[in-house]
Amino acid sequence: MTQIVLVGAGSTSFGSGMILDLVAHAEQLGTATIVLHDVDAAALDTMLSAARRLATAAGAAGLRFDATTDLRVALQGAGFVIVSVAVDRLATWRHDWEIPRRHGVRQVLGENGGPGGLSHTLRSVPLMLGVARVIEEVAPEALVLNFTNPMSRVCLALSRATRLRVVGLCHQIGAAYRIAGQVLGLVADEHEARERGHWLHEQLAITAAGLNHLTFIQDMRDAHTGADLYPAFRERLAAMPAGFEPLSRRIDAAFGLFPATGDGHAGEYLSFAWETSPLTGYDFTGRAEHAAAQRAQFEAVARGQAPVAPYLGRQSGERAVQIICATLGDRRSYELAVNVPNHGSLAGLPDWAIVEVPAVVGAAGVTPLRIAPLPAGITALLAQQVAVQDRAVAAALHGDRQAALQALLLDPVVDSHATATALLDELLGVHAAYLPQFARA
Repeated sequence: MTQIVLVGAGSTSFGSGMILDLVAHAEQLGTATIVLHDVDAAALDTMLSAARRLATAAGAAGLRFDATTDLRVALQGAGFVIVSVAVDRLATWRHDWEIPRRHGVRQVLGENGGPGGLSHTLRSVPLMLGVARVIEEVAPEALVLNFTNPMSRVCLALSRATRLRVVGLCHQIGAAYRIAGQVLGLVADEHEARERGHWLHEQLAITAAGLNHLTFIQDMRDAHTGADLYPAFRERLAAMPAGFEPLSRRIDAAFGLFPATGDGHAGEYLSFAWETSPLTGYDFTGRAEHAAAQRAQFEAVARGQAPVAPYLGRQSGERAVQIICATLGDRRSYELAVNVPNHGSLAGLPDWAIVEVPAVVGAAGVTPLRIAPLPAGITALLAQQVAVQDRAVAAALHGDRQAALQALLLDPVVDSHATATALLDELLGVHAAYLPQFARA
C-alpha cells in the first residue's frame, strides 16, 4: 500500500491543489493512503473533510484520507512526502520587499532573488530542515517532492545537510508555453493561454534549462511536425507591443536565448531589470483577499454547504502526483522541469549546484537528463547566481552573518557595501523570531 504525506496541507492553495490531483489520479494510485499534516489543526480538519467529500463524489474508493498535526505519526510508512511550508508568507515577504526598497535597492519581487531572496532563504531553510530531520528519522527512503521556496536554495540546503532524496518542483515552466503561445498566435492573450494550457503543451515541445526561476528556452518546436519554431517566434516577437516581456526580449537579444520564466522572475536576478520591470512589488493585499475567498469556498465544501461537482476533474497544474504515479507504474515518463543536484546535467556549473532540467521518471526515481551546453554568457549569469546561493545557504544553515553579507555583496542587485550592511541588520532584526540559527550564533 502506498502512503503519501502532504506536509503543509492546511494551506488552501497547496492542500486543495494536491487533493484535487490525487483524486483525479485515484485509479493509478490504487489503494493509497493520503496523510494530511499541518500545524494548524482547524485548517487541517477543513482540508480532511473536503478531501473525503471530493473522493466520495469522484468514486475514488481506493483512496484513504487521514490527518494529523503530529509529523512523526504522519510519516510512519511514508513512501512519498510532498512539502510546501512557509513562515507567515505574506507578512514576512512584505518586509523583504519594503526594507530593501527603503534602502534604495531596486529589486523585482523580492521573493527568491536579491536581498528579499536572501531573507526568504534564512527563514525557509531552518523550517524545511526541521521537517527534513523528521523525515530522515522516520521515513528515510521516501521520495521528497519539495515546493517550498526559494526552491534552489532550499534544495541545496537539504542536499548538504541531509541524506534524503529531494526533488524540487515548480510550475513556472508553464510561462514558457503561455508566452510562446501568445507570440506564435496560438492563443490571443495570457488569459486564453492559461485557460488552454494543456492544449498548448500538446502543440509545443519546449526544452528549457538553468536555475529555478532563471531558466532559458533552448529549443522550441512544433510538437507534431518537429519543426523549429524559434525563428518564427523571434520574428513575431519583434512585432509584439513594446510592453510585452521587455526584459526577456533584452536578454534574448544580448545572450541568445529567451527566458522561460518571463520578466517577473528573471528580473529578480539581474542588475538592470529595474529599467524595464515595474518596481511595484507583489500584490500582497490582492493575494490575501484571494486566499481568504478560496479558503471560504473550501470550508463550504468541507461542511457540505457547497457542491463538490465544480471541483471534480480539476487539477492544480503541478506535477507531484504525476511523478508519484510514474514512479509507482515505472512509466519512464518525461518531465519538463525538476530541480536536482547538477552532477553534469548542465556544463559549466558545479556538480553540487541545484539546476532545473528535464528528467525521466520511473521506478528508479527521477533521473535528470544531460542538457546541451548553454551559451557562455548565460552560463556566466547562472554561475553568478550559484555563487550567491552558496553563500546564502551557508548563512541559513549555520547562522553565519558574514556569509549572509557576502551573499548580498555578490548579488548583482546590490551595489553598496553600506546599504548591504544596513539592510541586513534590519532584515535580521525584523525576522529574528524566525531565525533560530542566528540566535545561537
